[in-house]
Amino acid sequence: MNNLFTLQGKIALITGSSRGLGFTIAKGLGLAGAIVILNGRNENALKEAKQKLINLNIKCYCSTFDVISANEIDKQITLIEKEIGQIDILVNNAGVQARAPLENFEETVWNNIINTHLTGAFLVSKRVAKSMISNNYGKIINICSLMSEIGRASIAPYTAAKGGLKNLTKAMAVEWAKYNIQINGIGPGYFLTEMTKNLMEDQDFDIWLKKRTPAGRWGDPEELVGAAIFLASKASSFVNGQIIYVDGGILASI
Repeated sequence: MNNLFTLQGKIALITGSSRGLGFTIAKGLGLAGAIVILNGRNENALKEAKQKLINLNIKCYCSTFDVISANEIDKQITLIEKEIGQIDILVNNAGVQARAPLENFEETVWNNIINTHLTGAFLVSKRVAKSMISNNYGKIINICSLMSEIGRASIAPYTAAKGGLKNLTKAMAVEWAKYNIQINGIGPGYFLTEMTKNLMEDQDFDIWLKKRTPAGRWGDPEELVGAAIFLASKASSFVNGQIIYVDGGILASI
């Protein structure tokens, strides 16, 4: 059974992984045996995150690049392939958030959110897939969201991006499954992270969310690790184009 879920020796790149859900997923993949490559734009934050993983005896590297820059992506992926090895597992997690009424969203803010979540996943996947296709092996995990399925006031660009990422996941699977690449997504519900801090501190929202969620609570980031390991491992070798929602039952309820 362990052979189905081990990631021993696999090289995993996780974008946006200096903190939050990305860091937790990176840690989980590392503890399952993967060689982890952390990514972000803040080199100091990446170094701090790297040290935390090294303290857990996880083999870890850092790669600083912006997921919306095709030139930076190509340069850094080429360096990774040369110095570390071919990437076996890609987790597209990089993201940003902003909240405002839709009629008040500035175009630059809209573009930044769409580009980071959706175009960034396309650009990084496109570059990494070239080697995966040559190797006839690969795992791509796109971090989607509840907002891939539903909407909520004040986060329209995020909802549009995550909805697009859901269907990009399906499009990737249709095109690349024949190369023994499995492309799937994870759709987190509401988790306790830095990005949701303001929501957690809003007493009315906290009460509403706990009533709205059948499990009656926020998610712990560690609760995403099992789905990530499953989708990154041999256990999911015939799973393609699917989104696993880890949401405490929100989407199952009316």
